[in-house]
Amino acid sequence: MSNNSHRSYVEMERRFKVYVYTEGELPIVHDGPCKNIYTIEGRFIHEMEHGAKRFRTNDPQRAHVYFMPFSVAWMVKYIYTPLSFDITPLKHFVSDYVKVISTKYPFWNRTHGADHFMLACHDWGPHASQGNSLLYNNSIRVLCNANISEGFNPQKDVSLPEISLIGGYLSPKLIHPPPPNASRPYFAFFAGGLHGPIRPYLLQHWKGRDNDMQVYEYLPKNKDYHSYMLESKFCLCPSGYEVASPRIVEAIYSGCVPVILSDNYVLPFSDVLRWEAFSVQVETTKIPRLKEILSAIPEEKYRKLQEGVIVVRRHFMLNQPPKRFDVFHMILHSIWVRRINARPNSNRS
Repeated sequence: MSNNSHRSYVEMERRFKVYVYTEGELPIVHDGPCKNIYTIEGRFIHEMEHGAKRFRTNDPQRAHVYFMPFSVAWMVKYIYTPLSFDITPLKHFVSDYVKVISTKYPFWNRTHGADHFMLACHDWGPHASQGNSLLYNNSIRVLCNANISEGFNPQKDVSLPEISLIGGYLSPKLIHPPPPNASRPYFAFFAGGLHGPIRPYLLQHWKGRDNDMQVYEYLPKNKDYHSYMLESKFCLCPSGYEVASPRIVEAIYSGCVPVILSDNYVLPFSDVLRWEAFSVQVETTKIPRLKEILSAIPEEKYRKLQEGVIVVRRHFMLNQPPKRFDVFHMILHSIWVRRINARPNSNRS
């Protein structure tokens, strides 16, 4: 984080006020998944609803931004018809929600939604936001599925890191990763299903081809996923059906240098974090040359990348209660920056 970003962060802690709309009923509003792949969606909503006393205001006149606390993951669970591939009900829900708050309060109409935000980690978050054109085009959309080719706008939208906590807890193995000088016998590692176009390409070229490239579709029964990450120098993070992957954060937790294999993905917090200082980005067309590209990184540079991973780890940690500079605060800071940039003449103190 640069000096300017640090100053901005401190200013955010001092001033930022969020109004959370009380409209809407459980479970789709005011709740969300707090474990497994969409953990971040529910945990952020819960923190804004039940914690975040420093940032939350009950006086909407004092707010810099307005949070619409609906959960797209719970929309999919409760109002989507499985296997129908019809996401119209999600769009209708969002449309109705905006209609309620914009009719009851003056704030939405005052800025055409520009000082409002939603947060969704479900893949269909961007599609749900199409329920209201002003929400889609003007509001701050905090999304895991941060795909430029699908309408994600880095100037106003926020890329949300995908954090998968099985059972809602960080694996004990990842709580205290090994020191930087610990042995990492594996050069590169990936294990995962054949979702989307990039992974089959990766497995086609590297599965079972080279002992340095530990690439699996399914891990053998006697192998442990997190142990592999903790013992690998590079962790390969290809996109699946959508651009985001929980492997990026898992790699950071493991002290393993993430190798980003994705097209059109805006990386989380990339306006304040220098991803090139703690990760390697490889164009997907160069996957056949992956070992050559990674092997060409000098040992000294690799050490700096790994040190960078250790430095940024705190920015991706989910804490209860939240701690300064952790992922909850980083998300709020990203929203703060976009709010200030969008409306520099705001007179709220």
